Amino acid sequence: MEKIRKGDDVIVTAGKDKGKRGTVLRIVDARHLVVEGVNRVKKHQRPNPVKGQTGGIVDKDMPIDVSNVALYNPQTKQADRVGFKQMEDGRKVRVFKSNGEMVDA
Repeated sequence: MEKIRKGDDVIVTAGKDKGKRGTVLRIVDARHLVVEGVNRVKKHQRPNPVKGQTGGIVDKDMPIDVSNVALYNPQTKQADRVGFKQMEDGRKVRVFKSNGEMVDA
């Protein structure tokens, strides 16, 4: 079970985009993920008439290392670490380390 999943609200804790907040768009591999509006680069794109793409310079979100982001806690309005807790019915849930609240409430 992963600590950060697709659709989570995260804050960047290190790098050129430190302090920015965004939603996880996709998980690239075990160590990298793409966050909306973070690590944005300019890409020179060639036109492709078969796919209907126009050429030009486009903005693209690039992957960022998972160690440089932390989950956003809406109660404390800060970045927070994530832990796991076993429920009485046997399922495993993610909880915030600071206040023990469930992430997937």
